[in-house]
Amino acid sequence: MFYLTVEGLTKYYGDFLLFDNVSFVVNRGEKTALVAKNGTGKSTLIRILLGNDTPQSGSVAFNKHITVGILEQDPEFNPNKTIFDEVYDAADAILDAIKLYNKSIEDTDQVAMQKAMELMDSLNAWDYETKVKQTLQVLKINDLTKKISMLSGGQKKRIALAKVLIKEPDFLILDEPTNHLDIEMIEWLEKYLKATSMTLLMVTHDRYFLDRVCDNIIEIDEAKIFSYKGNYSYFLQKRQERLEVLNAEISKAKNLFRHELEWIRRQPKARSTKAKYRVEAFKEISGKASQKISDKNVSINVEAQRLGNKIIEFSGLSKSFDDLVILDNFNYRFQKFEKVGIIGYNGSGKSTFLNILSGLIPSDSGDIEYGETLNIGYYRQDGLQFTENKKVIEVITDIASHIQLSKDLTISASQFLEHFLFKPSSQHNFVSKLSGGEKKRLYLMTVLMKQPNFLILDEPTNDLDIQTLQILEQYLQDFSGCLILVSHDRFFTDKLVEHLFIFEGNGVIKDFPGNYSDYRDWKIENDKNQDVQNKSGNKAVIISSESKPVKKKLSFKEQSELNQLEKDIANFTTKKLEIEAQLSTGTLSSEVIQKNAVEIAEIIEKLDEMEMRWLELQDDL
Repeated sequence: MFYLTVEGLTKYYGDFLLFDNVSFVVNRGEKTALVAKNGTGKSTLIRILLGNDTPQSGSVAFNKHITVGILEQDPEFNPNKTIFDEVYDAADAILDAIKLYNKSIEDTDQVAMQKAMELMDSLNAWDYETKVKQTLQVLKINDLTKKISMLSGGQKKRIALAKVLIKEPDFLILDEPTNHLDIEMIEWLEKYLKATSMTLLMVTHDRYFLDRVCDNIIEIDEAKIFSYKGNYSYFLQKRQERLEVLNAEISKAKNLFRHELEWIRRQPKARSTKAKYRVEAFKEISGKASQKISDKNVSINVEAQRLGNKIIEFSGLSKSFDDLVILDNFNYRFQKFEKVGIIGYNGSGKSTFLNILSGLIPSDSGDIEYGETLNIGYYRQDGLQFTENKKVIEVITDIASHIQLSKDLTISASQFLEHFLFKPSSQHNFVSKLSGGEKKRLYLMTVLMKQPNFLILDEPTNDLDIQTLQILEQYLQDFSGCLILVSHDRFFTDKLVEHLFIFEGNGVIKDFPGNYSDYRDWKIENDKNQDVQNKSGNKAVIISSESKPVKKKLSFKEQSELNQLEKDIANFTTKKLEIEAQLSTGTLSSEVIQKNAVEIAEIIEKLDEMEMRWLELQDDL
C-alpha cells in the first residue's frame, strides 16, 4: 500500500535546476532515507512534500487514510509557554483530556478532577497517559513547568520528538533527527525507529543511523532521483556500480559521437529521409556524450603551522555555575598530534570546557599554560554568524585576500572557495541564498584558512553532507596538529579519536583509551556486571574465570609504573608519527627507508605491550 506518491516533480531555485521530472513512491512499512550533497534540493523537496513550497510542475499525494507526523530540523516553539503546555498542545481529544486531568491535580480542584476523570474514562485515555509519561521519561523531559525560553537546542529537539512520537503517526517524516541530540539519546531513537512499525522518510547525515534504521535509500544526483532497496552500506556499493556503468556509457557514446560527426561533415546539404533519421540519432548521441558526472568533492589541503613541544597544560582547573559543577581540579597536559573526543549528556559542560580551553571564558581557579607556537582554530556550534546580505567571496576576503595553503603555495580567495566547491559563478551570491550545509562549509573555511595547529571542533557534522564529511575525515586523519572533537556523529568520532574525555557530571571527567565504539562495548559489559552484582545483593566484586579481582587502589609501585607508561606511550606515539611523516616524503634513500621500517615495527610492538599493561593497571583501579 502506498503512503506517499511523488510524480513528475520539477523545481528551479532561480535559474538553478534542483530536480527534474522526478518520481518515487514510499510504501507502507518502508524506512526510507533521502541523501544528496548540500545545496541539491533535500530541504526543498521536504518543504514541497509538506506543502510549504511549490514546484514548477508535478504532484505530491499522501494516502488519505493515514496520519502523518513531522519532526522539523529546527523546531520553533512559543518561548513563553511551559514544556507541559507545549507537549499537550495538540488538536487531540485524548491529549486535551489528559491536560485537563493534570491541571485539576495541580490546582487541587476536586470538581474539575471528577469531570476530567469521567472524560478520561469515556475516551479510554488512562493507558495513553501512561504512554505519554513513559515517553517523556525516556526522553529525560522531567520538569514540565520550565519555560521553553530556558531550554537548550537539544532539549527543544527532545520536546519536538516527544510531541511527534506520542501521537504515533502512521507515516513519520524526520528532517535531521539526530542534530542537537546527545549520543545516548540518538542510540535510543535508533532502536525505537528500528523496532517501530511506522513508515519513515528521513533526511540525515548520521551514517550509523542510516545503516541501522533504513532499508531504502533515495538519492538526488544531477537533478534526478535514484532508488536503492537496502541500507546505507548497500547504497554505497550500488551507487559506485551505477557511476561506473554511466562512465562506460558516456565513454562509448563519445567514441560513437566522433564517428557520427565525421559522417555528418561528409554529407551534402540535401539528405534523404534515412539521412535525416541518422541526424536525429546523432543529436541524441551528442547529448549522451556531453554528459558530465559531477562527483567532485571538497578538497581540503590546508597545512597546519608547526607545533612545538609545549602545547596546553591544565593545572587544578575548576569551573561551576551556582550548583552546577563543570570542572573540579582538572589536570591534563596535551601531547603532540593528540586526537581527543569529548562525550557526555547535554548540559554536562562540554561546550563550557571548550570555551575555557580556547580562552573565551575564564575558569574559577587553576592555571592554563599555552605553548608559544600554539595557533588555535575553534569551530563553534554558535559560531555561524555571517551577515546574510554579504556575498560569499566577501566573507573570505574580509579575513584575507590570499590564503597560504603551505610554505610554497599561496592562492587567491576565489581559488580557495573553489577548493570547497563554491564555483566562480556562485561566489558573488549572497550568504542568504546558501543552504544550511553550504553555510557550515563556508564557516569551516574561515577556521581552516588561518592554518591552526590545534583544532577544536564543536559539532562540526551538523548539516554537512556525507561527501563533505568523508573528505573532512581524511583531512583530520592526516592533520599534523592536535584535535579536540565534540560530535554526536559516532561514525565520525570512531574514525578520528584515539581516546575520550567522558563528562559524567558534577565535575567528573574520565579519560578512556579508545574511540566511542570501544567505550560503548566496555560500558555494556560493565553494566551487565553491575546488574549481576545488584541482583546477587552482594556489593563485593564477582570473580569469574574471565575477570580479575578489582583492587581498591594501586600500590605505590604500580601507580609509578602507570605514570611512567603514560609518558612512554606518548613519546613512542610521537616518534612513530615522525617516522611515518619521513616515510611519506618520498625523498629517502632505500637504506634509510629500510632502517625506518625496522624501527617503526619495533615501536609498534613496544606500544602494543605498553598499552596492554596500561589497560591492566586501569582495570585494577
